[in-house]
Amino acid sequence: MIQIKSAEQIEKMRAAGRITAQALKLAGENVKVGISTAEIDTIVREYIQKNGATPSFLGYGGFPASCCISINSEVIHGIPSPSRVIACGDVVKIDIGAYLDGYHGDCADTFIAGIASEEKLKLVETVRAAFWTGVEQLKLGNRMGDVSAAIQATVESAEFDVVKKFIGHGIGANLHEEPEVPNYGTVGRGTRLAVGMTLAIEPMIAAGSADVRVLEDDWTVVTVDGSLAAHFEHTVVLTENGVEILTLAD
Repeated sequence: MIQIKSAEQIEKMRAAGRITAQALKLAGENVKVGISTAEIDTIVREYIQKNGATPSFLGYGGFPASCCISINSEVIHGIPSPSRVIACGDVVKIDIGAYLDGYHGDCADTFIAGIASEEKLKLVETVRAAFWTGVEQLKLGNRMGDVSAAIQATVESAEFDVVKKFIGHGIGANLHEEPEVPNYGTVGRGTRLAVGMTLAIEPMIAAGSADVRVLEDDWTVVTVDGSLAAHFEHTVVLTENGVEILTLAD
């Protein structure tokens, strides 16, 4: 069942979203050559806890860290490690959640360490553009397929591929709620959008084939062909006056 949020619940999600967004901003500022992903994870955890929240991902389904950090061909759910050191040119995806006063925020972005090639820059620009074109379709009278189709069209027009095995989701008191938010679809199909829906919209794309597999750690998702991947996500709410992004940093 889709949980339509009240004004009070949305305000709590704003608070959780602010902490999540600031944690992601801080993490991105620390994507530098020579830093380990475990060091970034510690920075994220300490910031979230210092602000009275709990890392949403820590212990979720057994996940052992406070954020997901995925590099190059890793799409999502990479586990931070002291031995994983960021190198020049790495495409680094960081996904963060924070839980505060009964509600979650969830957001992600893709960063490039050091020197970036044109292909890498285009990949990151495309995943961000796909998110925003999807958001443009979040309006009363539309269906989820309108959002999904817009995301897919943006990605494919840039000659990249949409990862279909993993999708966005509803969010609120639970990190993952209904409805599903695919990054591919058909205009006019799917769940009808309604005021009070809170969604985590998160395009995941690949420079080559979007076929993916899960590594032996049972978490890290990688492209089968080893192609680069990018990820971008915000928590949003549909209001009477349009869409509000709940995970924008100051």
